[in-house]
Amino acid sequence: MEQHLGRLIDHVHIRTRKFAESQAFYEAVLGALGRRITSKGDGYFCSDELYVDRSDDYESRIYLAFQAEDRAAVQRFHAAGLASGGRDNGPPGERPYHSGYYASFLLDPSGNNIEAVYHGPQTRSASDVVTIRS
Repeated sequence: MEQHLGRLIDHVHIRTRKFAESQAFYEAVLGALGRRITSKGDGYFCSDELYVDRSDDYESRIYLAFQAEDRAAVQRFHAAGLASGGRDNGPPGERPYHSGYYASFLLDPSGNNIEAVYHGPQTRSASDVVTIRS
């Protein structure tokens, strides 16, 4: 079976003390969206760009980075977020992570760090990732 997977989310990493409950939850909600856990092992599981692992000493807040098509999209993201209850956590601008990394950061109403990032001009090999299941 061939699947086409999107590229909206750049990366998400969640650390949790309630690992079994989290895995059951994500299996259910991902299943409802037509997705599945793509990899799992002792203390972690993944689905596309989502990675969740067990932590015995703390639970992390979510840090979510969305890909943006250009700098203007990063700016629109930031303005719209501020207008709808978000708090500034870093205005649009160049970041030192790599050349061309342009991003803005907001704290959502719950305090999660939400980013929009444009990695600079690039040519993608494909608009999505194609996987073949046998």
